[in-house]
Amino acid sequence: MEPNDKIQLFENQRIRTAWDEEKEEWYFSIVDVVGVLTDSVDPTAYWRKLKQRLKAEGNETVTNCHGLKMTAHDGKKRLTDVADTEQLLRIIQSIPSPKAEPFKLWLAQVGRERIEETIDPELTIERALETYLKKGYTREWINQRLQAIQVRKELTDEWDARGVQKGVEYAILTDEISRAWSGMSTRQYKNLKGLKKENLRDNMTTLELVLNMLAEATTTEISKQKAPATFSENIDVARAGGKVAGDTRKAIETQTGVPVITSKNAAQLSEVVTNLLEDAGNKEK
Repeated sequence: MEPNDKIQLFENQRIRTAWDEEKEEWYFSIVDVVGVLTDSVDPTAYWRKLKQRLKAEGNETVTNCHGLKMTAHDGKKRLTDVADTEQLLRIIQSIPSPKAEPFKLWLAQVGRERIEETIDPELTIERALETYLKKGYTREWINQRLQAIQVRKELTDEWDARGVQKGVEYAILTDEISRAWSGMSTRQYKNLKGLKKENLRDNMTTLELVLNMLAEATTTEISKQKAPATFSENIDVARAGGKVAGDTRKAIETQTGVPVITSKNAAQLSEVVTNLLEDAGNKEK
């Protein structure tokens, strides 16, 4: 956990947060959120009563919430209840406040869309396309990103077939692939781009995406041919697949004289694209 809690603003009111780098998770001060949503003169007392009611109802979310020392108004560190994003959204559902209604409506919409996507998987791709367009990505980048999703799915299907466990083992193999082609673990790569919870692939350039796809596609193909029987063998395969893309990256850098790996994230890449379009428009005038 980061030693200093951070302040985020919602409707000009402060909400204390803390980032857990190991878990890649934000934690929010529940009292601060309650204060924003309820306008209560004593949000601490409000949360205490709500917590008691939820516990009596058998709500596991409250049980799983834990305390962190955060800076209070007087500048001193005091223990306060915090919740991760999922826990916080569930708590918000229990708050009868007009300000909480937008959150509740959003949760209902997300739930409906998830059910629809389960029935018709093509909707997932269509909605992903719409989301990336709204965020300002180019269609060329989006095409590569959607292809990368398919390549990743083929790799995880292959891992499943080889008995690799989701979660920790997936993460270990992904890190091995990343180190072999980029020279960095996933966490180190995200740190380079200034990312926390954000998806690394959503913050890659087209060339970074292509090389990552090459690494994962090659790993899938090697695995199919060598049929690794142990996790140790899967690690060797992951390193071999990543090395193919790593060698390609080095060859590109030798030819161009420019590093393939960039610290630019999605916001900065979007700004570059916008500037290019504006420059083109000015030249036409």
